[in-house]
Amino acid sequence: MDRFVVDASMAMAWVHPGQATPETDTLLAQVGEGTAVVVPALWPVEIANALLVLERRKRLTAEERAAALGALRSLAFTVDPEMSALALTRLSQLASELALSVYDAAYLELALRLKLPLACKDGPLREAAKRRRLTIVP
Repeated sequence: MDRFVVDASMAMAWVHPGQATPETDTLLAQVGEGTAVVVPALWPVEIANALLVLERRKRLTAEERAAALGALRSLAFTVDPEMSALALTRLSQLASELALSVYDAAYLELALRLKLPLACKDGPLREAAKRRRLTIVP
């Protein structure tokens, strides 16, 4: 696998020890070795918000949040610019059809459009990806 789409749940597992698994650690190692990550435009915003919520809930310190943001910034990822153009059409349609949030539909649509595997830990998104015969990692 030379590249894959990664959702926020997977990225959080890369920077929050409580969410890490051996499988998520293996994927992160692959990224470190050059496997490319592709994300929709909402990914950086979703990650930044999730980390801030964890800090506010006292599950991360400010220093841990800053370190997590830095670690994610250091990853080589490509942001796909199509999300905004598709939000009111394809993303809304997929979300409705598969009982997903529009946010999750953005990850699914991107993986489908680019014919890439999807790395995620989110149950409903994984199920929707399976229904669309998409490769899911881990």
